[in-house]
Amino acid sequence: MNVERALLTAAAALVALAVIAAFAAPGAVAPPEPDRQPSYVEYTEMTVSPAAVAGDTATLEVTNYLTHDGGPARNVTVRTRAVDTDTGFVATSERVSLGTLTSTGEHETTSNLTVERDGGYRLETTVYENGSRVASGHRTVRGVGTLLPDYARSPVRFHEFDGGAIPTVRVGVSDAGEERTTLDVGAYVTNAGGESEPVRVEYVARQAESNLVADRATVDIADVASGRTVTPNATLDVPAGYNYYVDAVLWKDGVIIDTTTAAANLDPTRTISVNQTRASVGLDVGEFEGGTVRTPTTTSTASGGSPGFGVPVALAALGAVGLLARRWSA
Repeated sequence: MNVERALLTAAAALVALAVIAAFAAPGAVAPPEPDRQPSYVEYTEMTVSPAAVAGDTATLEVTNYLTHDGGPARNVTVRTRAVDTDTGFVATSERVSLGTLTSTGEHETTSNLTVERDGGYRLETTVYENGSRVASGHRTVRGVGTLLPDYARSPVRFHEFDGGAIPTVRVGVSDAGEERTTLDVGAYVTNAGGESEPVRVEYVARQAESNLVADRATVDIADVASGRTVTPNATLDVPAGYNYYVDAVLWKDGVIIDTTTAAANLDPTRTISVNQTRASVGLDVGEFEGGTVRTPTTTSTASGGSPGFGVPVALAALGAVGLLARRWSA
């Protein structure tokens, strides 16, 4: 009995000391924390625009919009990823931290996703609060491959007439001889409204059935004023009696920014058009020998030189003609 009484006395003493210590230490006993107001985070919208376009890649600027209401939303992060619509593979992803959201209303965050400049992508966004998913959204973009690279952007282009009633490249004959014909060519080049830029136009005459280059010339344009159209002219000397495609190539700082093609019918027995299927004809390669193809120059007029094809090209074409002749005789 004495032992039990001693144990009870010691326990009572310990309880009394604990109570005294609790009240003696300031703040040792605090009132219970009131319930924290719940937070509400919703995903509302996504906007997408190209930020930068290179030759092989494109950087998409993805802006996500969120709305917050209620109490503070702690440790909010936004993950955006680009999924290839053809393969289903994740091309790239980016995570952005917004920290703690205290103010109610709309919040936005931007991610830059660099993807291959090809096909389409499904852009998926997931919002996390303290590591838990609370909202999500998505959007699909297509035709990424059609985005024009930054290095090829220019307000200067070949002018396209409504309905195609007027050809962009006009071709005339300035001198018609028995063996050679001089073509007078020109293209309509328009600055749609940007700053003035220097460009270069290259004209190439291709024999329609063989694609052999008969002649080429270049014209440098030092200035195309905003909203103005210029028509740089050049001459091409080609063998007579054949039909040709006249290609016009627009260059800026060594980069092709536009192309167009016209047809020149010099064969009285048949005609061609730009979209016409090629047909086999008798080709006298010898008429294309004896000269060098004119190469691009930096002069302001069409470059000079002797027209025609080089001997190696002529020999290759002669072999092709021999194969055609063997087929016809078979």
